[in-house]
Amino acid sequence: MLIVLAYIMVAVFMFVIMTKKMSPLTTLVFVPLVFSVIAVLLGLSEGNLGQFALEGLKTTSTTGVMLLFAILYFGIMLNAGLFDPVTKAMIRFARGDPAKILVATAVVAATVSLNGDGTTTTMICCAAFIPIYNKLSMKLMNLGVIVILQNTIMNLLPWGGPTARAMSVLNVGADILRFLAPGMAIAILYMICVAWILGKRERARLGSAELSGAEIEKLTDIKDEETLELRRPENIWINAVLTVAMIAMLVMDLFPPVFLFSVGTVLALLLNYPKLKEQSARISANAGDAVQVVILVFAAGIFMGLFNGTGMADALARSLATIIPESMGSFWGVVVAVISAPGTFFLSNDAFYYGVMPVLAQTGYTYGFTPMHMALASLMGQAFHLLSPLVAFIYLLLRLTGLDMGQWQRESAKWAIGIFVIFVGTIVLSGAVPLSISQ
Repeated sequence: MLIVLAYIMVAVFMFVIMTKKMSPLTTLVFVPLVFSVIAVLLGLSEGNLGQFALEGLKTTSTTGVMLLFAILYFGIMLNAGLFDPVTKAMIRFARGDPAKILVATAVVAATVSLNGDGTTTTMICCAAFIPIYNKLSMKLMNLGVIVILQNTIMNLLPWGGPTARAMSVLNVGADILRFLAPGMAIAILYMICVAWILGKRERARLGSAELSGAEIEKLTDIKDEETLELRRPENIWINAVLTVAMIAMLVMDLFPPVFLFSVGTVLALLLNYPKLKEQSARISANAGDAVQVVILVFAAGIFMGLFNGTGMADALARSLATIIPESMGSFWGVVVAVISAPGTFFLSNDAFYYGVMPVLAQTGYTYGFTPMHMALASLMGQAFHLLSPLVAFIYLLLRLTGLDMGQWQRESAKWAIGIFVIFVGTIVLSGAVPLSISQ
C-alpha cells in the first residue's frame, strides 16, 4: 500500500508541476505533506512529520546558504560590470550571429562545468550571456537548455556528485573515468551541434546580417545612468582575479563553497562599494533573487524529508528493484541503465545510489555483472537527472532566465534523450558494459 501511495504522490507531484496548477514552492511542500498525512492516518508510517521535515531541511541547508551568498556575490559583480568585457567580446565575435553566440554558450558552459558545481556554472553562464541574449533579442530558453545539459555531461566527472556516490557504494576506483570519457566527449560535441542547430533557428528568426562596428558599439553601450553609477571599471582586474581565484579554489576543493562565497561576498562589497549605504543598497537590490531561490531549496528539503521519513522513498526504491522479470537478467546492465533514468529523476542521488543501487547491483552480480558494470550503468540516467524538480540549483537557473519549469523540462528532455543514447551506446559498443551475459 505504501508503494502505491508513493507512486501516486510522484504522479500527482509531476502533474501539478507540469500543468502549472500550483507554484513550485507550494507544490514541493503541500503535495508531500498531504500524502504523508494520509500515510500516517492509514497506519502505513509512524513518526513526527515535523521532525521528518527538519531532517530534510538539514540536507539542503548548506546548499541554501551557499546559494544565498553565491547569488549575492555574482549579483554584486554584475553590478560592478565584471562581465561587461565578456559580453562585448562575445558580441564582437558573433557580430550579431545568434548561431555563434549559442556555440560560445555551449563551449563556455562545458568549460565552467569542470568544477562539478552546477550552481557556479549557472551563475557564471547566466551573468555572462543573459545580457547578450537580451541585447540581441534571443530566446533565453536556448540558454537554459544548453547550460543545464552541458553541466549534465560534465557532472559525470569523478568529483561530481553522482559518480562519487556510485564509486563509494559499488567500491570502484577513479579509473571509471576512462570508461565514461568517450561518451562524455561525444555528448559534448553533440551539444555543440545542438547549439548550432538552435542558433540557425534563431538566425532564421532574427536575421543574420553582419553588424557594423557602430551597431556593435551601440549594442554594448550602456546608457542608463543608474547602471553606470554602479559600474566600477577601475576594479575590473581585481574583481576578475578574485572571481578566478574563487573558482580555482572551488575546483581544487580547498574550502567549502559556502565559506568561499560568504568571504567573496564580503570582499566584493568592501572593494566595490565601501560605503555602508552602498553596501546596504546592493544587498537589498540582489536579495530578491537570492530569497526566491533559497526558499525553493528549503522547500525541496522538506519534500525529501517527508518522502524519506514516511518510508515512501524506500518503498519506491524496493519496487524499482523487483518489477523487472528474471528473464531480463542477462541484459541487467542495460536494464539498470534504463531504470537509472526515472530513478535519478524522481529520487535524489542519495536516495537512488544509497537506497536503490545496492539492491540492483546485488541482483546484477548473480547474473555475472561486475561492480564496474553496475556503476557505469547506474550513471547513464544522469542524462535526465538535472531536469528533476528535486535538483536545487535549477530554481536558480529558472529564476535568472525567467523560464517556466514545465516548458523548460520538455524542451531540455528532447535533447537529453540524445545524451542518454550516446552514454548507453558508448559503454555498450566499447564493451565497458556487456549488452548481455550468457547464463
